[in-house]
Amino acid sequence: MDQKEQSVYEVLDELGIVYQRHEHPPVYTVEEAEKYWADIEGVHCKNLFLRNQKGKRHFLVVLTDSKKVDFSRLSSYVGGEKLSFASDKRLTKYLGLETGAVSPFGLINDEQDAVEVLIDKDLKEADKINFHPNVNTATVTISGQDFGKFLDWTENSVSYIDI
Repeated sequence: MDQKEQSVYEVLDELGIVYQRHEHPPVYTVEEAEKYWADIEGVHCKNLFLRNQKGKRHFLVVLTDSKKVDFSRLSSYVGGEKLSFASDKRLTKYLGLETGAVSPFGLINDEQDAVEVLIDKDLKEADKINFHPNVNTATVTISGQDFGKFLDWTENSVSYIDI
């Protein structure tokens, strides 16, 4: 098992978070992943790693897989700053991840708590929620309540927004 993935399970175990692991072939998009989600209970998410125009602020946006992001609306939640996708280099630097494996679990690697987290408010009601465990060859299911516990542990700035 990849060390990036192992570190996720170590943190979840440390926090007393129960999880279920589902292995699948590598996926890079929600569309590719959908064919493996049929038997996985819970809300599936889309995770976007963004930056502001000056590259001084970085954002992890977490939303249900069926929603589309309106960048101008999203911008209103971050002081009107123009947002764009962050580069692979920034993704590795801030979250220790590669394209296709973006997940809130990458916050484990954000030792400076530099990444601001914007979460679709609809996810607050999720009974079960699914994310990649920092690799794109598995999906992990945790409870919505435990997701909140994990976010508290990270100490990153977290905002629930209307996407």
